[in-house]
Amino acid sequence: MTADDPRTTTDLPVAPVGTVDLAVEGMTCASCVARVEKRLNRVPGARATVNLALESAHVEVTTAEDGSTPDVDALVAAVRAAGYDATVTGRRDLAAATAPAGTPPTSATTTTVTDEHAGHDMGGMDPTEHALSGHSMAPGHDMDPDEDTSAPTDARGTDLRRRLRVAAVLTVPVLLLSMVPAWQFTGWQWLVTVLALPVATWAAWPFHRAAVRAARHGASTMDTLVSIGIVAATGWSLWALLLGGAGELGMTMSPTLWPAADDGMGGHMPELYFEVAAVVTTFLLAGRYAEHRSRRRAGDALRSLLDLGAKDVALLVTGPDGRRTEQRVPVDRLGVGDEFAVRPGEKVATDGVVVSGTSAVDTSLLTGEPVPVDVGPGDEVVGATINTGGHLVVRATRVGEDTRLAQIGRLVAAAQTGKAPVQRLADRISAVFVPIVLVLAVGTLAVWLLSGAPAQTAFTAAVAVLIIACPCALGLATPTALLVGTGRGAQLGVLIKGPEILEQTRAVDTVVLDKTGTVTEGRMALVAVLAAGDAAEDPGAGSAHAAGPVRTAAQREVLRYAGAVEALAEHPIARAVAEAAAGLGPEASGVGGDGVGIGTDQVHEFRAEAGRGVSGVVRAAHSGVGLSRRVLVGRPAWLAEQGVPADDDLGARFAAAEADGATAVLVAWDGAARGVLVLRDPVKDGSRRAVEDLRALGLRPVLLTGDNAGAARAVARSVGIPEADVVAEVLPADKVDVVRRLQGEGRRVAMVGDGVNDAAALATADLGLAMGTGTDVAIEAADVTLVRGDLRSAPQAVRLARRTLRVIKQNLFWAFAYNVAAIPLAALGLLNPMIAGAAMAFSSVLVVANSLRLRRFA
Repeated sequence: MTADDPRTTTDLPVAPVGTVDLAVEGMTCASCVARVEKRLNRVPGARATVNLALESAHVEVTTAEDGSTPDVDALVAAVRAAGYDATVTGRRDLAAATAPAGTPPTSATTTTVTDEHAGHDMGGMDPTEHALSGHSMAPGHDMDPDEDTSAPTDARGTDLRRRLRVAAVLTVPVLLLSMVPAWQFTGWQWLVTVLALPVATWAAWPFHRAAVRAARHGASTMDTLVSIGIVAATGWSLWALLLGGAGELGMTMSPTLWPAADDGMGGHMPELYFEVAAVVTTFLLAGRYAEHRSRRRAGDALRSLLDLGAKDVALLVTGPDGRRTEQRVPVDRLGVGDEFAVRPGEKVATDGVVVSGTSAVDTSLLTGEPVPVDVGPGDEVVGATINTGGHLVVRATRVGEDTRLAQIGRLVAAAQTGKAPVQRLADRISAVFVPIVLVLAVGTLAVWLLSGAPAQTAFTAAVAVLIIACPCALGLATPTALLVGTGRGAQLGVLIKGPEILEQTRAVDTVVLDKTGTVTEGRMALVAVLAAGDAAEDPGAGSAHAAGPVRTAAQREVLRYAGAVEALAEHPIARAVAEAAAGLGPEASGVGGDGVGIGTDQVHEFRAEAGRGVSGVVRAAHSGVGLSRRVLVGRPAWLAEQGVPADDDLGARFAAAEADGATAVLVAWDGAARGVLVLRDPVKDGSRRAVEDLRALGLRPVLLTGDNAGAARAVARSVGIPEADVVAEVLPADKVDVVRRLQGEGRRVAMVGDGVNDAAALATADLGLAMGTGTDVAIEAADVTLVRGDLRSAPQAVRLARRTLRVIKQNLFWAFAYNVAAIPLAALGLLNPMIAGAAMAFSSVLVVANSLRLRRFA
């Protein structure tokens, strides 16, 4: 929080004594957020941050100067005083005065609205897209829940789709009959009236309602012009039809370019503009429906994050007879000190310490790192990680909102709350543009009347001013460019979430790359086999050698025997070795009665010690009494305990591989070490090219990982990143700190990641890019998703986003320039309102055509 941050209430922040989470209803724009924050921060002892996307407020409660702490009622009252409603969704570590006894702890990450608000949930609202697509509210406007017609709820989608379908079906005949004189049969104008009135009233009702409510606050928005244009076109048409003579049977209508040059005494038949009202309504509803669909899936990051946790747990309960039994209970029943069982394949229910049992725990969901961690009695385990091997008994040390998972959730929520939207360009311009157009229209009417012109001529010119200024093209400028740009992006494997993301790509100068799963494959693979007596060689930092890791008979034998034993183990390292060794053993000369191939390698007396190694006796199956070898694969210390120490050469090569960041295991048989297997998380094929492309865009790549420094440096060398730009051995919270440190140096940071541990950093960065092969939480927290999981999509995404932003700005310019240039013609009576409607429609076509150029992006 900076010194000029409006949320700062004191120069020296006081440590909070608790937090309160509120669901805030009715916020629609950045000014709403400012009002709520301002009111909450006026409460003594409260420091608030408000999240528009989640419609939530997170309040840190501190001790005020008088020694008191704010209670929940005061916070809710402050929100209501700002003109909104609030419901408490979470409390943490509050004093007894603010948290009634018996209140169960609620996860601080639960900041979305509760079920009672599901009917008008606006979680996931993108305020900038909301504004630029034409639907915006005046500052301070208190919006009814039913008023946001593009809210991302099922009810809103159904309502929009119904209005759009009806409007589209009715508009097509209205447009054809009005614009093609040859199709104007006797009485056509009355049919057009019957078809157009439902469109201009029922279908356009959300625009009219929003305009009226904005006017009550003394403001004007894009909906103001839309509504006035529809009302003016419809009102004029009704007047012309009922009183102006246009209702006569047999009347036909042809466009008139110069109404002022026509019969100045009013002999000219007034025109109908029903098609203008219908077309504007249908276009705007189509844009609003497209906006609704894009918002529908937004804002789910925290819900997805919470879903990672276990739902129930096998709680160990001691009965009166002293016997311990398992009881399946919901995970929120766990308390600190409770012991619970974790079977193979199950999720660890909460953070704790292993009491008994050994296993390998897959922590990739939270850490993003591919190698499971071996755990035993006394080792800490983290909730939501997966037990891949043995049976564990764990004692809970942290539960509920204190767990690592909940902490990451709070980081994501805080980062999303602090992300400011871009300035709402269209709404800012319309705030000035709309009043000017209204004044010009009234002035045009007055000048023509004062000059002695007939009322029809004056009204025609005034209506032409309103219609030519109707911002249909402005409403389409952003949605069409986004639809085409994001559609083309989807074809290329790039998903962009909204216009504020495009704005960020322009200024980004640094890109932070998570190593595992982003630059590398995110899985272990054998990259080298080092046999005793071989010449020393580089064990490789990336993919396996072009000819494979096996190039000599000795290496082949080492891998063959190691693969035979490791095939019976379940550890990821074992799987990688067994996969690499597939096909190296002797071919079967037949199949024995037990289904085992005759002559193939068969393992007896298999034994595994978690975290240390595996052993087994390898012999040819069904081949009589023959040569058997006891093969050991594991750590040097374990082999030494088995009486098989490594010689100096292999020991040095083992140490060199591990010092370079690789994972290595020794292979031994017949009482002697025979070789070393080197495994790495291999670099993806396109990573080096991606780093080069990022540099070509003027971006500085930085490699960030929770892995050890040796592994990080090896990967950096293979993709061309200097060691000075490598940050290794960082925890999830530290990743956020690295991004903030770079931002503190004045850099605009993009972050590319794929794991839950990257989610907070993705949300904190100025631009977040998530690999589509990663976790749902990372994808939801990011601004851009790279569907293919190919890092080469990252520079492509930046180029596409910058190109789309450029097209949006071109569209906004032409949408206004077209109207502004034509307004003087309309005011001078040189532009018939019907032609003005056609010109306005053509400006929309121009905008759409300009957007379609993005389809050629490659």
